Amino acid sequence: MGVTLASDSWGEGPRTVLALHGFTGGSASFDHLRPLLGRSVRVVAVDLPGHGRTPLPERTGRDGFLDTVDAIIQVARDLGSGTVDLLGYSQGARLALAAAVRAPECFGRLIMESGSPGLHRRQERSERREADAKLVEFIRARGVDAFVDRWEALPLFDGLRRLPASEQAALRERRKACTAEGLAGALESLGLGVQPDYWPSLHRQRLPTLLLTGDQDAKFTNLARRMAAELPVVWRHAFSGCSHAPHLEAPEEYVREVLSFLQTPWYEAPQFESAILAREATHS
Repeated sequence: MGVTLASDSWGEGPRTVLALHGFTGGSASFDHLRPLLGRSVRVVAVDLPGHGRTPLPERTGRDGFLDTVDAIIQVARDLGSGTVDLLGYSQGARLALAAAVRAPECFGRLIMESGSPGLHRRQERSERREADAKLVEFIRARGVDAFVDRWEALPLFDGLRRLPASEQAALRERRKACTAEGLAGALESLGLGVQPDYWPSLHRQRLPTLLLTGDQDAKFTNLARRMAAELPVVWRHAFSGCSHAPHLEAPEEYVREVLSFLQTPWYEAPQFESAILAREATHS
């Protein structure tokens, strides 16, 4: 019942970054960063289930989500290049956090862009599953083109409408390259409603973590503030004038933040452990 993730790699830097795209994306979602990142890091970008060349998990719901998390961990183990850093956007950020919680020994640092640890209340998860089920019905009944029209009209993506027309067109074509069944199945297997609640795990999350959002995305910026209050070793940055996708809206500033985080030396082990133990003591 395992999942095998297709991937592409580029870059020649000493650190390896495993990059996880958002919903309707794919392994090419970070390609525009190649000229900015390629000399500093090696990027391994995957196709998550239902996107690109990766099929859907055999199981749906929470099981499918966890099977995907295990597949991400397996990619890191197969790289065989020492510790791998995790970078995830939106859907990918949720999965990156899950992988870091599930197998922290496989990863060095964690970067979450516009991500969430999950929904804390059972009723919220139930309501989200119902909303996703309606969206699944829409995708299967109306097709990808109608869904992309609906998706791109969301206020969440206001910042993307300020991109040059050529970049908007390229993004739209990448989204339309998805299949209806792939997107529907991804919602059923990777959606927020089926994701486990990782809020209780944050204070035990031992990786240095960078939380990135756009300051025009009030919902996810507030989530990042709340997460920062729980994580032991954390940095946070909100990009001015950006909404949900700073890696697309402000790529140069985004890369500066990412590289600054990855290239900054961290605490010696005893100090690092002391910081974590102090944070854990406040939750006991």
